[in-house]
Amino acid sequence: MEALLVLIFLGLAVVAAGFACWPILKRKGPAAKLLAGAIALAVLGVGLGVYLMLGSPDLALRSLTGARPNDLRALIAELSVKVRRTPADPRGWILLGRGYLTLGDGQDAAAAFKQAARVAPESERPGILSAYGEALVAAASGAVTPEAEAAFKAVLAADPKDQAARYFLGLAYAARHENAKAIAIWQGLVADAPAGASWRADVVDKLAALKAQSGAAPDISAMVAGLAARLKTAPDDPDGWQRLIRAYAVLGDEAKAHQALADARAALSGNKAAMAALDAEADELKLAK
Repeated sequence: MEALLVLIFLGLAVVAAGFACWPILKRKGPAAKLLAGAIALAVLGVGLGVYLMLGSPDLALRSLTGARPNDLRALIAELSVKVRRTPADPRGWILLGRGYLTLGDGQDAAAAFKQAARVAPESERPGILSAYGEALVAAASGAVTPEAEAAFKAVLAADPKDQAARYFLGLAYAARHENAKAIAIWQGLVADAPAGASWRADVVDKLAALKAQSGAAPDISAMVAGLAARLKTAPDDPDGWQRLIRAYAVLGDEAKAHQALADARAALSGNKAAMAALDAEADELKLAK
């Protein structure tokens, strides 16, 4: 097996060297031939050196071909080296921060976004600071730290409509039981939410809970209207349809309950389990099938 791996490695090494040298060999003259020879030896030498030192054909081949497209950790490691060669370019730091977030490394992501904010033009800093704050929250396992809160406040000073900053500041206020502040900022966020925003229902639920804690009755009609609007843009939600149908029935609006049931059946017609659940819900609420 080892001999076979060596043969495969040598074959790919020759191909890699050929690709590296081909553009140079098309030129004429002895200088071009010498340069092509030097490049070929360098390509072969790097890969063979890795193989001899580590005894791993896989690592040797990687040195010839570069990181595999699906090897995210290797790609991020390469990017972390490259950004230090051009430290004044915020784009590299932003990409690095996003890469670390994808890996679940909030601490390194925060460091990358912080550097990006330092070197970015003033107009681009709010968005980068928002990402920096999110990374700090991720690093703290979901807690909005004082440093993250300061970042989000700086974002809102420049861009009062930033959705992430408003959401996380609301979390910070709610954690300190500053319910009035949390309710105010989240009500504005819900009012500005796009029709298809996937996070809207979560914020509405949090608002209702805060209002209940504060002794204020939650606006049930607004919550139901928000759920109906979300289902229009994202109808593949069996649980959401059942909640909407039940809500209309509880509110005594039988016509809307029937319409929601019909809309749900049209949206979920290909889902047998969901259709059976809708039939059961209709029976329980005494709605016509």
